[in-house]
Amino acid sequence: MSVTLLALAGSARQDSLNKRLVRAAADSAERAGAHVTFVDLNDYPLPIYHGDLEAEQGVPEASRPLRKLLREHDGLLIASPEYNGFVTPLLVNTLDWLSRKDGDESGLALFGGKYGVLMSASPGPMGGIRSLASARQFLGNLGVTLLPGQLAVPQAHQAFDERGALKDEGLQARLDSLTQTLVKTLSALKP
Repeated sequence: MSVTLLALAGSARQDSLNKRLVRAAADSAERAGAHVTFVDLNDYPLPIYHGDLEAEQGVPEASRPLRKLLREHDGLLIASPEYNGFVTPLLVNTLDWLSRKDGDESGLALFGGKYGVLMSASPGPMGGIRSLASARQFLGNLGVTLLPGQLAVPQAHQAFDERGALKDEGLQARLDSLTQTLVKTLSALKP
């Protein structure tokens, strides 16, 4: 049974640099033997989390397919842009809704036992690295075990070739190392 990974970016932009990065990570993980499902959060529109809305209507219907995908996958590949040094509101809102109880199912249980890798891409010189600390804290609070390594891709508007791979061999090697480590870790943990 192969390792299954859910790949997503905390960006709504159609031509998002972080969507490119997480797709490159998905390709890398597939070369390492994983089965990867890419999710575009635009396909799962969720209202801003509000406790009164949850009390009145429960979790949004659009969150249920995402919950199912999260439940069915062993690990996560997450790319988060940096918005003012922090993780994006889209990613926070999505994870907030997924962490909520739905009927008898605990949202937090969906995250427990998951392993993941974080990455970020930015046209700036730091590659969005400041957002990774907040993303790491947030996902850790939900119960995701994140590998210690992470990747920040600076000057990302110039970082990808026409196939979507990273042009810089050193960055590609780091990405490959991250995905290979995640696949090996999850393979060792699978029954």
